[in-house]
Amino acid sequence: MTSSRPERIEKARALLCSGIPGPGGIWADAGCGDGIFTIALYTLIRPGGEIYAIDRNRQALKTLARNFNFADALLHPVLADFTRPLALPPLDGLVMANSLHFVRKKTPVLARLASLLKPGGRLIIVEYNASRGNFAVPHPLDEGGFLALAREASLQEAQIQAKIPSTFLGEMYAGIAFRADAFNSGF
Repeated sequence: MTSSRPERIEKARALLCSGIPGPGGIWADAGCGDGIFTIALYTLIRPGGEIYAIDRNRQALKTLARNFNFADALLHPVLADFTRPLALPPLDGLVMANSLHFVRKKTPVLARLASLLKPGGRLIIVEYNASRGNFAVPHPLDEGGFLALAREASLQEAQIQAKIPSTFLGEMYAGIAFRADAFNSGF
């Protein structure tokens, strides 16, 4: 049985909530698709939050725009491939929900995206906790893989924040890591 859109948004919210410090800030959702996690993110950073929703699928961005009906929203749909350089303002946070499992060589992509974060900015990853892929998850990233990847991309304090059961591949997790702050990294 497939979950309804409101149920999916609530599950997304549950995965993100422990990694969101409060309202406001400039965020991006890389590989946003039709916006389940974008909407969940916005409910956690409003009022005053701003989101750059990035996807290379024009139709997915149109669906997001149609479903994202918050009057106080600052939503910027961005038609782009997040594996390529992006021109965005410095970000307080970046969400990547079910998007890194489409990337074979994750370290350079994640390092480039992490460079968009302000010092101390946070990256939240949501992925299936699986080490074997399939047609829908060609390059999985289990929780141990995320922790190693965060170190390789020069992110700090990587940890798993939440887990929920999933009918697809058993379990999903949310991991968080931070860009080095200005005092510790020499920025």
